[in-house]
Amino acid sequence: MSIENTLMQRGDSKCELCGTNDQLSVYDVPPVDKSSEDKAVLTCITCKTQLNDAASVDVNHWRCLNDAMWSQVPAVQVVAYRMLHQLNAQGETWCQDLLDMMYMEEDTKAWADLGLPEEEDPDAIVHRDSNGDVIVAGDTVHLIKDLVVKGGNFTAKRGTPVRNIGVTNNPLHIEGRVNGQRIVILTEFVKKSKHGE
Repeated sequence: MSIENTLMQRGDSKCELCGTNDQLSVYDVPPVDKSSEDKAVLTCITCKTQLNDAASVDVNHWRCLNDAMWSQVPAVQVVAYRMLHQLNAQGETWCQDLLDMMYMEEDTKAWADLGLPEEEDPDAIVHRDSNGDVIVAGDTVHLIKDLVVKGGNFTAKRGTPVRNIGVTNNPLHIEGRVNGQRIVILTEFVKKSKHGE
């Protein structure tokens, strides 16, 4: 029997995460060396798309994890655990409550932890823009107000893009090139550019 057929049987022909039956397919739970039913989950098109693209995540869709986290299938537990961690990191506090209740065998938890990002160094310097978004070296930001550049004899206009920024040891300062001149800019006066801006 194929992996898909086995998962269809195991999941009663429904997505093992949200319970719908819309365009079901196999999702191999990373890390994957060889596909197998033990390391895979039957997912609908919505779940699979969002699992593969963090930018497309619809928080309300993942309320289904309230039920999925209690699955007896380790692969389903792993996916639920990782997604709850991802949403929790984005500020969805309800996810922490579910994580606190969740139970997994030790080997399943070790597998689930493999897919989590490395813990951040608590001593690391984090730069945040005016909206609180993290900005890192190489990002593009836009000025949110006119800034008089001391010693530069010009005013950097609001909306000016500053590309390929550099970061400093001070979390309130970044460096960037404006009008051909490298200047230090306070992070409170910039906004991180989204893709396409």
